[in-house]
Order: sequence, then C-alpha cells, then structure tokens
Amino acid sequence: MIHAFLLIGQSNAAGRGYLSEAEALDTNAGKLKVLRNGRWQTMYRPVNPDRPFSGTSLAESFAKAYSDAHPDVEVGIIPCADGGTTLLQWQPGGLLFDNAVNCAKLAMRTAHLAGVLWHQGEGDCAQSDYLLYYERLRNIISALRNELNAQDVPFLMGGLGDFLADCQLSDDLANYHHVNDALMRIDYDENNCAFVCATGLGANPDNLHFSANALKEFGLRYYAEYQKLSYGIALSDHEIEESDHKGTKMGLL
Repeated sequence: MIHAFLLIGQSNAAGRGYLSEAEALDTNAGKLKVLRNGRWQTMYRPVNPDRPFSGTSLAESFAKAYSDAHPDVEVGIIPCADGGTTLLQWQPGGLLFDNAVNCAKLAMRTAHLAGVLWHQGEGDCAQSDYLLYYERLRNIISALRNELNAQDVPFLMGGLGDFLADCQLSDDLANYHHVNDALMRIDYDENNCAFVCATGLGANPDNLHFSANALKEFGLRYYAEYQKLSYGIALSDHEIEESDHKGTKMGLL
C-alpha cells in the first residue's frame, strides 16, 4: 500500500532549495515514491520539476518522517505545485486545479490519499488579494475535497517566511503576515486543516525562497502538525478500507 500526498501551491511548495546545499536524498530503501506519468517511481530530485531551476522540496523530509513512522507502507508524493501562481489561478475549474485533481485521481488508483501539502501566498500579498485570501482558499479546499471525495483528508498549510520582509522584489511582500493570519483563521475554522509555522526558517539570498536546510526543517514541521490531526494516527490497510472515521483537530489551539 502506498500512502500518497498531493503537493500543491507555488514555488516554495515546488521547492527552490539549492541542490548543492541539500543533504543526499534518503529514499528509505526505495520506500519513498514520486508520481511520474501516472506511475510510481523511486523518489528523485527535483521532486516537483515545475521549472528548470527547481530544487529540493519540503516534501522530501516530510515523506521520510512519515515513512519512518509507518514502516509497513510506501510513501508517494504527487507533485503539482507551480511557481509564481496566485490563488485565482488555483480556483476550481482552472488548469492548475484540474491538473491537481486529475493527477490525484490517477494516483488514487494505486494509492491511498493520506494528505495534501499546500504552500502558497507570496503571489497574494497585495492588499487586494490578501483581503480575499481566506475566502478563496477555503473555496479551493472545499472543492478539492469534494472532487476527490476526501472530506477527512488532512490539509496542511505552510506559513510564509518572515524573511519576506527583507525581499526587494516587491513592496507587497511585506504584507506576508496578513496571508499567515488568513491561514491561521482557516486552521481554526476548518476541520482537518493545520497551519505550519515558518518562523525562524532561513532563505536563499533572494529572501523569497526557503533554503535547502530550511525546507528540510519545514517538512519536519509539516509532519509534526500532521501528527496532531486525528487522521494522522497510523492505520492498517484494513482499517483504512473499513473506517468511516471523521478527522477532528487535536490540541491545535
């Protein structure tokens, strides 16, 4: 049995950590997988090759931590993140949304969907966008769960890095904390959602993307939050098939 995780969002979900700075990829003796052309391959980098300069990803350390805790299963990443994208581009009916749904459904033929890893928001730091972030992302979450029949599947939302305050690419990025506020509101209001704090994590020299070391730590933080959701409790294959367990928050607030 493969436990699969859908990886979606923009560049910090895809991963821009420099490969030259990353530790060697540990696939847990081939137990870590990535979906390529509808088939599960042993994980290799870049996990999410959305651009020629894609790098190491938070999904790597997340998958390794999950695998260590669930040695009887394989762990698969469904890479659908796309750099530079906004929430409007991820809305239901758009190309990015439909691609993620189609890839997830294809993966679910041979795997159990165990969670969604989301990181996005740098593209929505303008006031006209961050004011609508809460509503827009909740709409995406609801539609994605309906399309995949995945109401109980954990949806993990990574916070934006505090280094964005020093990024020179756009003055709007200084508003990153408003996006984080919206993510934390969703954590509070939505079942089976968790906010993953990015405070203190380092950046590449651009002060836009998390560094390789930061992404390794970030993936571990994602897994720590995953464990706090009741659905994160290890289930046998039989229990997954038979359970109608409804996930609820445990100790998040």
